[in-house]
Amino acid sequence: MDKKPTRWTYPVAVAEIPEAGGHFDISADAETRAALAEAAGLRDLSQLDASFDLTRLGDSVKVRGTVRAKVGQTCVVTLEPMENEVSEDIDLLFSPPVDPLLDPEAARKTEKGEPPEPLDEGNLDLGTIATEFLILGLDPYPRKPGAEFDLPKGRDEEPAHPFAALAALKKPR
Repeated sequence: MDKKPTRWTYPVAVAEIPEAGGHFDISADAETRAALAEAAGLRDLSQLDASFDLTRLGDSVKVRGTVRAKVGQTCVVTLEPMENEVSEDIDLLFSPPVDPLLDPEAARKTEKGEPPEPLDEGNLDLGTIATEFLILGLDPYPRKPGAEFDLPKGRDEEPAHPFAALAALKKPR
């Protein structure tokens, strides 16, 4: 029995990245897209592609790229199916893990105020990076264009103040 993929992986060894850098275009297959759609709570994930430019900086790697996807979601207003496009830019730095006790100066070095992402035994996973940025790019409250939420029509009263129920209990003397 074939096991369903639980995540998208595309490992790259830092040692195999050319000195001049490398370009990678990756696409998730239908089975992987279905598993990711289920994990992300999407109706559908009809397209998932990513482009990466990797640049070696000593023992670190600069990762720049874009993840693009077409996702099937449900409108939070009309509850109708809809499709959204996701496009997220990626700009990360990966470095070998640093022990702050052994090298406090290296532990303080950051880029854009954030520490670099850790390399996993000299490797990085482009599929995992693309998946993370896909999830970050999803609209948590998707709304079809023009969809508006109308409050139910009720009595033509002034809106009640917070103590209206208490005021109704008060009997006139």
